[in-house]
Amino acid sequence: MADARRHYLDLIRQDGVRLTPELAEAFGSVPRERFVPDGFHRRDGGWMTPDDRDFLTTVYRNDVLITKLNGDVPISSSSQPSLMAIMLSALDLRPGMRVLEIGAGTGYNAALMAALGATVTSVDVQADVAGRARAALDRAGVTGVRVVTGDGYPGDPGSTYHRIIVTVGIAGLSPHWFEQLTPDGLVIAPVEHAGHHPVLAVRPGDPVTAAVVCSSGFMAAAGPLGARHAGSHPRSAGVLPELAETAPARWSPPLDTTAYRDLWYAAGAWDRRATLATPANWDQAHLVLLHDPTPAPPTDSMTDTAAKPADDPVTSGAAVLPDGSVRAGGSEADRCTAALVTLIDRWSDLNRPSMRDWRVGLALDGDPAAPIWAPHTWHLVPGARH
Repeated sequence: MADARRHYLDLIRQDGVRLTPELAEAFGSVPRERFVPDGFHRRDGGWMTPDDRDFLTTVYRNDVLITKLNGDVPISSSSQPSLMAIMLSALDLRPGMRVLEIGAGTGYNAALMAALGATVTSVDVQADVAGRARAALDRAGVTGVRVVTGDGYPGDPGSTYHRIIVTVGIAGLSPHWFEQLTPDGLVIAPVEHAGHHPVLAVRPGDPVTAAVVCSSGFMAAAGPLGARHAGSHPRSAGVLPELAETAPARWSPPLDTTAYRDLWYAAGAWDRRATLATPANWDQAHLVLLHDPTPAPPTDSMTDTAAKPADDPVTSGAAVLPDGSVRAGGSEADRCTAALVTLIDRWSDLNRPSMRDWRVGLALDGDPAAPIWAPHTWHLVPGARH
């Protein structure tokens, strides 16, 4: 077991994560297997249980563990450990802090925060998920964590927290969370952007602004926290028809995963038609620009995206590959290609800014009866990494 956990830390670090001694101690001491006692879904769709020979080896990989599905859609999990480490590092926890967690999952993330000296309240809308997380924390001997069943939008009325961390993909932040933060409080949350959920570090203020921490993909929240708003990108286009090459490759070697996600983020900041899709016969999702019959003009780096959310049926689109080539299909393939090439050129001309070079302005939007602080403006601050 000791060898497995040492290897576990090495795997997390291999993903480019810097583990502080405190984080390394937390990941090395909290028994992840205690939080999946009934098993989890394999990537091949099967169910892995503690009786399987490679159960512990799989638990201590740097990988997400899916614990609940709704049909074929994951709705609860233990997140990828390297992503958890990045978010916990950005949370800047110190012993004695009070933390509100939106989305309990298996309880493992709350246990890590407790190991870092925090007192945690974890809220999950799914009663069975909350119950299993509570039981897992008890089984692991974790103290200082309270698991509550309820919707995350109201937060925890009547309480005050130094930090709030969100472990579900949201469209924007609840204003109630800001009311429950201390004056120097901080929210770390994955917020929708062009089909993904980049993690934002948000401090309340006037105006409300955020820095981008890292890329991520989370299960999307329902209700007010997942509401469409004026700056929404199209939801994932799913699987597009077969596409033909409409612009040649431009990069050799191709962009690595980090740079490709940086391009993706910039495209989403400049044009709200950007999202993700998996073209036919492709094995992974790519950045695409979808045809919108009444598109909003591409935004500049200081412009509000105020325009109707685009969820019309997809008839045309263009996708960019990591080598910079573009493939497109549909009656508006040429127009989609031209718009996407313009975005790629712009990103290249700006010396390929990182997603962490962006600052995001948030505004109240969403459901008028339950508004959220949603991204509305993007501003490049080159070199000002979070």
